[in-house]
Amino acid sequence: MRITVIGCGRWGSFICWYLDRVGHDVTLYGRGASDRFRQISETRSNGTVTFSNKVKFSFDLQESLAGAQIVIIAVNSQGLRPLMNQMAHYELSGKTVVLCMKGLEIGTGKRLTQVADEFLPPDAHSAIWVGPGHVQEFIKGIPNCMVIDSKNTDITRFLIREFSGGLIRFYYGQDLIGNEIGAASKNVVGIAAGMLDGLNLSSLKGSLMSRGTREISRLIKAMGGNALSAYGLCHLGDYEATLFSPYSHNRLFGEKLVKGESYDELAEGYYTSKAMMLLADEYDTELPICSAVYDVLYNNVAPGKAISTLFLRTQKGELYDI
Repeated sequence: MRITVIGCGRWGSFICWYLDRVGHDVTLYGRGASDRFRQISETRSNGTVTFSNKVKFSFDLQESLAGAQIVIIAVNSQGLRPLMNQMAHYELSGKTVVLCMKGLEIGTGKRLTQVADEFLPPDAHSAIWVGPGHVQEFIKGIPNCMVIDSKNTDITRFLIREFSGGLIRFYYGQDLIGNEIGAASKNVVGIAAGMLDGLNLSSLKGSLMSRGTREISRLIKAMGGNALSAYGLCHLGDYEATLFSPYSHNRLFGEKLVKGESYDELAEGYYTSKAMMLLADEYDTELPICSAVYDVLYNNVAPGKAISTLFLRTQKGELYDI
């Protein structure tokens, strides 16, 4: 199977390394102007994974897409639309585009498959690959479980058959809306967890997990998805990797924010929190934790005050809305 991976960051590089290991003909694409990608192509390593001699490197997008049956995209979520606009100039007929990032379009609140589908021809397909796992643990041989989902059940099964290996156990996604919203929003909850760590309130993370899952399940249901998806691998199942792990960008971003320290890595939850506010309004759904994170990030509300506001909300039954 010929597969092209677009995105030479930590996750995209790992996916390239992993798919090569399970037996595919993989090309890793990076922009010609990227010094980072040039270094990777010259050394066959990004410092974390080392690529076999079978992996091809390409600076030419058209060449990378030609002949690839599957195109994996692992770029920042806000870069998806311009990338898809560029890809649309080339032949995409019959291809399956798999989105391996977790986010929402900040200006519209659209799910990433909705963005991708705007540019794909009718006979092409989009899918998502989400769930828990860190590159640093995978390369040590520590396995995990993940989810692949799409609107087409045959495509979902095809991808799982092609991608399965001893390192990752894949489950069939059965709710594209729920899996996309759950995967994107867990990064917002991850920022909240980091804020708790920075305030020395880590013991509250159990409550954060419980209440965070409840509010996301309400949104998923309001959007027409299955509320139970929030309790699956896309969201609750990814909490350990996002709310507790030292490798979590979102958790670390929240912690450093509270401590007044800078953080230069991508934290997708920053953008997702704003998009979540669009969805909260559109679907008339209360998202108190996401709103609190948004207020801290965009309205300069002090983290301690945001937490106090959550505790002062009207009391109600724990599962009042079930």
